[in-house]
Amino acid sequence: MVSSPLERALRQDVAFWARRGGLLFKQARHAASLNQKALASVSGTSRTTLSAYEHGRKSPTLETAGRILDAAGFRLVLEAKVECVTRVTGEGRTVHVPTRLGRLPVAAALGSVRVGGRDYDLSDRDERRAAYTALLCEGEPGELLAHVDGVLLIDLWDELALPDDVRAEWRPLVEEARHEAGVMN
Repeated sequence: MVSSPLERALRQDVAFWARRGGLLFKQARHAASLNQKALASVSGTSRTTLSAYEHGRKSPTLETAGRILDAAGFRLVLEAKVECVTRVTGEGRTVHVPTRLGRLPVAAALGSVRVGGRDYDLSDRDERRAAYTALLCEGEPGELLAHVDGVLLIDLWDELALPDDVRAEWRPLVEEARHEAGVMN
């Protein structure tokens, strides 16, 4: 039987997510310092089935995945996908703006970043202000997603010395995040 390109693509997609899910189970198990037998026992599955999940040979139901992760001390959550949109301002400047403002892990939000040949300590408010100004003006998508924390940006927004065209591109995103958080302008 010959499969269509769509069927082949779908099988590849399923296999990709099975492998990725398997890695999540393995990471959760290791973080919990459990072996397969112990995690399988506390999650109500067999060791061989857990092994099949971890190696991407089998895919669990969503309920089973949640139960296994819960047994390892983790939650299965829905997280919004964040991407950057590239915009060219009226002044001809290229600006990258995320589709939404996310929260970063504390180590990333308050760590350090190198922008334009300068190192910034994001745990220092003044340096974070300077870094965010540089990132919003010059940052590449990966840099923005890795170093700009939504809550910290909202907190600094009125203090950032941004060119008018850059501020205009970011303003709707910041205002939407402020509104969602119940923060008044």
